[in-house]
Amino acid sequence: MTQLNGITNPKTKRSKRFLESRAPKLVEDGKSAMIMKGGNTSQLISNVLKDIYALKKPNAVLYKKKNITRPFEDSTSLEFFSKKTDCSLFLFGSHSKKRPDNLILGRLFDFHVLDMIELGIEKFSSLSDIKASKCPEGTKPMLLFAGEAFDTDNEHKRLKSLLIDFFRGPNVSAVRLAGLEHVLHFTSLDGKIYMRSYRSLLKKSGCRTPRIELEEIGPSLDLVLRRTHLASDDLYKLAHRKPKALKAKKKKNISHDAFGTKFGRVHMQKQDLSKLRTRKMKGLRKRKGRAAVGEQDGPAPKEARVAS
Repeated sequence: MTQLNGITNPKTKRSKRFLESRAPKLVEDGKSAMIMKGGNTSQLISNVLKDIYALKKPNAVLYKKKNITRPFEDSTSLEFFSKKTDCSLFLFGSHSKKRPDNLILGRLFDFHVLDMIELGIEKFSSLSDIKASKCPEGTKPMLLFAGEAFDTDNEHKRLKSLLIDFFRGPNVSAVRLAGLEHVLHFTSLDGKIYMRSYRSLLKKSGCRTPRIELEEIGPSLDLVLRRTHLASDDLYKLAHRKPKALKAKKKKNISHDAFGTKFGRVHMQKQDLSKLRTRKMKGLRKRKGRAAVGEQDGPAPKEARVAS
């Protein structure tokens, strides 16, 4: 590929396909994550990164070598790797005396860091520690959030958005009931965040709707919130902007309720009901002659019969 006046021109068909895959699209591809460790790490951090990589596969890239960088001080190396691997999410693990067992969860916009949130690990149970059958690789999880902080506190709100971006998986048009088997539950309580992973089991209930049970499969994490680097409101709004071609055009006289049911309003001209033709019935036919006159004057009195 040659570059002229800031424009990269492909020389081969392979490089052309590569540039087309990286070009902006109306509907972007699924987000991928890069998982890396810093210059100093512990065995706990290595196990956490491996387990989260197992949850994210195949939409993740795991770096096995150490990267001597500090994202909160200099994020140029993260932006370089993001542009190289076309990843918009990252998870960085490190360990130090000041911040032991440290995780940094973040995302990028236009290959520049948008949000970063630092989390400390207090307790961890790996996938191998919990003896249970696991979900298949690439299963799209269901995300559950519990706790008032996710709705009231600004930092927890941004953390919730970041976790949804990280674990949501690819966009799908339809889901079968048997495919809803992986549940990720996040609870905010007393300043801590508890992450639990479950497998949903469909049991017989004696009716058409199955009975659902949750079985913990791991990993299990107890986290505490540390430093944050949040984007400004203007930049955050710019990152969520949709192109005009994807915005749905508003249709007149059509509305939807809270459940997505579609309602339409029809405008009609005033109808003359006197000319309305209804179904003919024998009981509604007009009688001819005296019967018709008798109906107008009222019913005739009954005559008494005299025996002769």
